[in-house]
Amino acid sequence: MEQLTLTTPALLFSAISLIMLAYTNRFLAYAAVIRNLHDIYLQKKDDSLIDQIRNLKLRLNLTRWMQIFGITSLLLCVLTMFLIYIEQHLLAIWIFGIALILLIISLGLLIREIQISTHALGLHLKDIEDHLNT
Repeated sequence: MEQLTLTTPALLFSAISLIMLAYTNRFLAYAAVIRNLHDIYLQKKDDSLIDQIRNLKLRLNLTRWMQIFGITSLLLCVLTMFLIYIEQHLLAIWIFGIALILLIISLGLLIREIQISTHALGLHLKDIEDHLNT
């Protein structure tokens, strides 16, 4: 079996950091949209906003789990480096494997969230097209 070195988990730092930045940007965008929809709903009490709010709630929840799995993956990469440093190589290999699995889960959730976002935007575009055709 190939030896795991300190540089292997360290390579994921920049990738995970960029992913976390993207996740945080998504989270902040959803927060702004939700605050805006909340204000609109309080003014109009329009039931058509309920579906949008549910959709955003689901996407926000997915983004939260994406962040949790991504951060945990990063923490396990740091733990892996520490375990390598104290020469606990077998444990380091297992912890690094778990870190990779958590990163895969995080990215899988991102794919699901993108599908939901794309579907929601498609519905908005369809509404606009229907309105233009009438």
